[in-house]
Parts: sequence; C-alpha cells; structure tokens
Amino acid sequence: MSTFAKMAMTSSLTPTSTTTTLSIFFSLFLILGVAISQTEARAFFVFGDSLVDSGNNNYLATTARADSPPYGIDYPTRRATGRFSNGLNIPDIISQQIGSSESPLPYLSPELNGQRLLVGANFASAGIGILNDTGIQFINIVRIPQQLEYFRQYQSRVSALIGEESTKQLINQALVLMTLGGNDFVNNYYLVPNSARSRQYALPDYVPFLISEYRKILMRVYNLGARRVLVTGTGPLGCVPAELAQRSRNGECAVELQQAAALFNPQLTQMLQDLNSELGSNIFIAANTQQMHIDFITNPQAYGFITSKVACCGQGPYNGLGLCTPLSNLCPNRDLYAFWDPFHPSERANKIIVQQIMTGSSEYMNPMNLSTILAMDSMA
Repeated sequence: MSTFAKMAMTSSLTPTSTTTTLSIFFSLFLILGVAISQTEARAFFVFGDSLVDSGNNNYLATTARADSPPYGIDYPTRRATGRFSNGLNIPDIISQQIGSSESPLPYLSPELNGQRLLVGANFASAGIGILNDTGIQFINIVRIPQQLEYFRQYQSRVSALIGEESTKQLINQALVLMTLGGNDFVNNYYLVPNSARSRQYALPDYVPFLISEYRKILMRVYNLGARRVLVTGTGPLGCVPAELAQRSRNGECAVELQQAAALFNPQLTQMLQDLNSELGSNIFIAANTQQMHIDFITNPQAYGFITSKVACCGQGPYNGLGLCTPLSNLCPNRDLYAFWDPFHPSERANKIIVQQIMTGSSEYMNPMNLSTILAMDSMA
C-alpha cells in the first residue's frame, strides 16, 4: 500500500490524526510548489555542436546551416529555424522537461535581450568540436573558446539588467548542457584519409588528447560559475546513415568510428568523475548517449521506428549522402525514422534520448539522472 493510501486511511481515525495528516499534505504541497517554482526559475545554457545548435549558424557565413526546408517541417511554426532536426532538438525538449517557459534563444539572435536573457542562452554552433581545427571546412563557425567568451559577455549583459550578485546566483543555479566530441572524429580525424590529426596521433593516443583538452573547457565553464553541467557523450558514430553510406559493408556500423566512440565515451565519464572528486561536488553529470542511441539502433521496432539505418531526408545509400535539401528524398512520417538526416536524430529519437537523461538508470546517467538533480536542488 502506498504512503498516501495509508495516510488517507489513518485520516479517518481521529480528529487529531486528521489534523496531522492535513498538515503533512499541506507541507508536501508547499515542498512541491517550491520545487516547481525553482525549476521554472532555473536558467538554461547550451554549448556544443549541431546536435544542440538552435540557430546561431543562421547568422554566420557558413555551409553548416539548417535554415531552409525541409528542416523544421514538424517544428511548431513549420519553418526552418536552424535546428538540425525535423522539429524540436534536445535543448528544446530538456527546456520543456525542466518547466521552462521557453527554450533559450541562440546567443546571436537579435531577439535575445531584456527579460528573455534571464531564460538563458544557446551558444552552440554546428560543425565545431573540442579542438579548434575541427570543422575547418565550414569556415565561419563559433568555436568553443568563442562560445565561452560569449558566455562571459552574456553575464556582463545580465549584470547590467539585474545586478552582479543576482547574476552570479542565476549562473550558479542554472543548468548547463555541453555536447562536444563527435565532430572531432567525423569532421577531423576521419574527415579525409591520412588527415593531419590521424598522422599526428594513433587513435588510442588521440582520444586521451581530446579528453585532456575537454577537461580544460569544462574547468573554464566551472570557473565562469556553472555548477550543474550535463555532459553528453558521442552517439555510436559509425552507425549514422552518413557513415553507413560511405564506410559500411552490408549495413553494419563502420568499425573505425565505432572503435573511436568506444574509446572516447568511457574516458569522458572517468574524466568527469575525477573532476567531481577534485571539486568535491557532483558538478558534472555524464549522459551515456552512446547507449541511448544503441538501444533504438539495434532494436528500432521496439521503439516504434521502422528503421534506424535510413535517414528520413537525404539521398544515396541509406539517404546518407550530401545534405538534406528540398530536392532530397523525404519520408512522409518522420516519427517512424530514428534519423532525420544523415547525421542527426529525428525529433522522436531526441525525445527518447531526453527521457533517459531525465529518468534513466545508472547505465545511462552518472552519477544521477536529471530528475534526481532537480529534486535535490529544489530542496537545497
């Protein structure tokens, strides 16, 4: 029998017990109200690449952009917004889950001013990586040092609005999402045969180099005031339609890229655990997005997909070649496809990923899931 059922039964025994029970219910109601209000007040900041870019690249002269149809075909406005999705992306869905009134706007958006600044900001830019030479073919993108500089500028802008102390509190209490790493393999190490980085490092040496550089980035985020940082790993890089089209034999995931992900993700989790130990607090939360993807890639039907190999929008084998454009093949029902375009999950797949971020077990989230964090922080 549940605690609430037992309380309901005992409430009919005596006037005293009824008063006690009502008091308990009222206390629980107040706690829940505080939790909800604190959740709604929490700002949200996003750093990373195209998996989380909500439109910064729209304002740049770059080929890494998603501001034309059929991108956004299932977005509430039915218009392309710069999200690399048929609809909502991961930051949008997390915003909904944490009770935010809106998703944080791209930092480069002219609409990000006044009270909208207090919601947070999205600094992500498609094509970037941990390393500054990642994505050089896209030319004008917001690399991670610039994203962090924008975060510093953001804090100055908010300080002018609400004062320095309130700004510090807003940043300390905010949720931060960091998504980096995939492009350092796809758009750097494996971009071309005998790439500069692959000549410089064997893969087992390249991964620790990436991890050490990532650690510096995360410490910079911490020093800028972030105290709850959700860090996603890479997905199963060799299983996306683009890599199936270019590297696969018989539809099997590309071995080299899978090996890269298998090396990178555990080392990332370990590095985050080490950082938390050094800082004496669970600042960094590791999201095992590789496993989250593998679940529906290996058994798409169990998640309501008809395929995890073919992109909804694209051309060539697996719809994995080139860009998603108005001339591409386009599936009629995006909810049936795990991948929207050659590299990016569909909105429905993003929702599955975020659900694991929110409530997933230790297999997916370390040291705890986001719902647990929100509950703990609301009681602090």
